[in-house]
Amino acid sequence: MTIKIVTDSTCDLPESMTAKYGITVVPLYINFGERAYLDGVELSQEEFYQQLQNSNEFPTTAAPGLGQFRQEYERLAANGATEILSIHVSAGLSTTVNNAQLAAKEITDVPITVLDSKQLSLGIGFLAVRAAKAAAEGCSMAEIMTLLTAQIRRTHFFAVLDTLEFLRRSGRVHRLTAGLGTILQIKPLLKLQDGNITFEKVRTRKQAIKRLINLLADLIPLEQVAIVHSHALDRAEALRQQAQHLLPGDDVLTIDVSPIIGTHVGPGAAGFVCIQAEEKEMYL
Repeated sequence: MTIKIVTDSTCDLPESMTAKYGITVVPLYINFGERAYLDGVELSQEEFYQQLQNSNEFPTTAAPGLGQFRQEYERLAANGATEILSIHVSAGLSTTVNNAQLAAKEITDVPITVLDSKQLSLGIGFLAVRAAKAAAEGCSMAEIMTLLTAQIRRTHFFAVLDTLEFLRRSGRVHRLTAGLGTILQIKPLLKLQDGNITFEKVRTRKQAIKRLINLLADLIPLEQVAIVHSHALDRAEALRQQAQHLLPGDDVLTIDVSPIIGTHVGPGAAGFVCIQAEEKEMYL
């Protein structure tokens, strides 16, 4: 039995980790005008933010096509996969899951399970790594799905955005609301847990960072934490210093999120992806 793991480029896993665990990453698309780029393949973070600053056209994003998924599924089957688990960005944020499901139905060589992660960024990535480790240990698909279902419930994403403007451009907030937010120095705080997206509006960055730290503290004990940012390494490192007393160990990743996410949140965002320790569920 050989179970192979597929995910997409919003997972934000470093290439060293996808290579280590044999995880296949299917890229989404970033569009600047009529030019489409494969996320992470044809457009780096640095190139994306340069274009974002210099282009007169606001970028858009698109899910991988059915053909991309079919190609990867067929390749894995030809290389000996007996089952495939395909884990993707929350269905509430993208049609990626839907396209993966449609492509999976066209493959007859190998059983394919498609999982809605109900997350983004390393919330997806941590699921893919957990699945790959479990598969390597000989777990069945049913056993892996039980592990991932529990982890999804324990995974939280929350980040402070620098501005409401990029959410406005992507249709997430009203133009008037975004304008008032700029005038009042409101910093939007985005939260995602188990597929549910919510926003808080916090006055000033200082108060917003304080709120982030409090949210992290409320989830202790923590199994795993990563710091995520959108082209704002200095803010991510400052956040690490302020949260150091809450972080579980020294192996906390700091990741510049995919340009796919950067398109919607804009530069300057910083926050956490964290997994509550399993014993936390005993007290809920």
